Amino acid sequence: MPQIRPTIRQLAPETVNRIAAGEVIERPASVVKELVENAIDAGAREIEVVTAGGGLSLIRVSDDGHGMGPEDLALAIQRHATSKLDESDLFDIRHLGFRGEALPSIGSIAELSIASRLSGSGDGYEITVERGAEQGLRPAAINRGTRVEVRALFSATPARLKFLKSERAEAMAVTEIVKRLAMAHPGIGFALTNGERTGLRLPPVPATPQGLLERLGRIMGPDFMADALAVRGERDGVTVRGFAGLPTLNRPDQSQQYLFVNGRPVKDRLMIGALRGAYGDLVPRGRHPLVAVFVDIDPRDVDVNVHPTKAEVRFRDSGRVRGVMIGAIAAALAEAGHRASAHGGAATIDTLVGSLARQGMTGTAAAGPGGVVGGAGPADRAYRPQHHALRGNGIGFAEAMQAPFETATGLLHDVVGAPSADTRAAVHEPEPDLLDRPLGAARAQLHETYIVAQTRGSVIIVDQHAAHERLVYERMKAMLANGGVTRQGLLIPVIVEVGDDARDAIAENADELAELGLVVEPFGPKAVAVREVPALLGKADVAGLVRDLAAEILEADGARGQGRVLKDRLEAVASRMACHGSVRAGRRLAPEEMNALLREMEGVPYSGQCNHGRPTYVELKLSDIERLFGRK
Repeated sequence: MPQIRPTIRQLAPETVNRIAAGEVIERPASVVKELVENAIDAGAREIEVVTAGGGLSLIRVSDDGHGMGPEDLALAIQRHATSKLDESDLFDIRHLGFRGEALPSIGSIAELSIASRLSGSGDGYEITVERGAEQGLRPAAINRGTRVEVRALFSATPARLKFLKSERAEAMAVTEIVKRLAMAHPGIGFALTNGERTGLRLPPVPATPQGLLERLGRIMGPDFMADALAVRGERDGVTVRGFAGLPTLNRPDQSQQYLFVNGRPVKDRLMIGALRGAYGDLVPRGRHPLVAVFVDIDPRDVDVNVHPTKAEVRFRDSGRVRGVMIGAIAAALAEAGHRASAHGGAATIDTLVGSLARQGMTGTAAAGPGGVVGGAGPADRAYRPQHHALRGNGIGFAEAMQAPFETATGLLHDVVGAPSADTRAAVHEPEPDLLDRPLGAARAQLHETYIVAQTRGSVIIVDQHAAHERLVYERMKAMLANGGVTRQGLLIPVIVEVGDDARDAIAENADELAELGLVVEPFGPKAVAVREVPALLGKADVAGLVRDLAAEILEADGARGQGRVLKDRLEAVASRMACHGSVRAGRRLAPEEMNALLREMEGVPYSGQCNHGRPTYVELKLSDIERLFGRK
């Protein structure tokens, strides 16, 4: 069958606009993004967004910006008509919207009306486009600024509707877009109404770090606001600012990671990778920190035109941006020292509330995350004599609060009255001057695993193994940075059976292990001989350490598909070693040992979380404990 050569023809303007709409307008949230960006570019100080039906029935964006006169209003609905782009330099982009595609694209697939009044003018005008058909200009009653209404979205392209999610999901996407733009522009007030419910109301805040944190806290929540670390870095024309959450404040997804470039919300792989590099081993695998990071850079050094929705960017010098980001965030985390998330204390109080409730304390009722309001039931009356044990001798926490740390069930007063010999706390009198230290004075050791410390206004519970593991790890990292870990020779080499594959893997990486202070060599077909160990590890289980390291090396080789990559993972191996060399759970510590551990934690960065990213301690505010027992 002969091939018929197709005839090239010019597409109709309506078809061109609908094709453009398919690139720019993916869902209702895309429309909201374009319209709000236009309002920001117009110098608005207040922006109101109203939607109905998830944005499919109605999207209305009103602002108090500069507005438009009738000539500009007529041009605004034409393709590639914009006031935001200097044709002499297409890479010098200093506005959020610049292509001039959004409004004509929206008008081609929906009912679009734009009413605007130019600043200083007494007259307002309105123009309407219904599915690509322009209706012409007419006078309109409107105050200064612009009001854009979009109705029956995708009515001209109904096939697109099947690709949308539920109205609730689309409304959530709209909310997320408004949140991101509000975070990038804290000096602008935002209001969002979904259906009949006001979903967001953010007053403008000062253009200061504290003002930005206030805006972030309204969106990301009080936990972030309490645990946010100020981030600031600048080098070679790249400025990084914002706030990064403590490593112990993390989530199972990246939904609370907000990234911006020149005031534009983006989802950039380079920047996400920089976040991972900055947090490193401080966050558990599969968890993600909470951050809001703003990068400011010369517009000519970043291409924001690589994606139709402008959600991705390309940097001219990506290494420079990555370096400044990692440096700024890492410095903030290091400066935080031993701080752990304040959320841990609140979560512990919630756990205690649940524990008391399960033990039959029906006379108390939870009063939110901070404490309990008392009742007068039988369990409450039985409980009150033990409640008074909190008075005197500091706060007597180690004795009066023994029960919540035990696994036995039953009423609290029964457990407190007769603790078992295995779980009784060792109590020590505090030195008064230590009560003013950040982690306080050691008061007791519970289950030979948890150190209970007291400050002037709180109780601190430390996981002794997790805390010491981090301290040993940080010492090893410091030694690595200074040329290698100090070794300690063994009088008699330790022979460890590991198998053929593990023996070969260890032998291949012997030089890197030696840099970590572990000197090993093959010993027969299936074993290795350990002749030196890191001095920091003390009386570690050498055989267990070597077997764990062999598994670590083999896993790394299998994951990467090649051997000899341990040099890139020295810190991960050092973490494994630190775990073996730290104070183990189940070891009774003397008072001076516990206080020494607390003092070292106060002076070592990142000691608020262990090598696996979990908190090493929780702090319970005395006021929360008093509310827990109905004292306030």
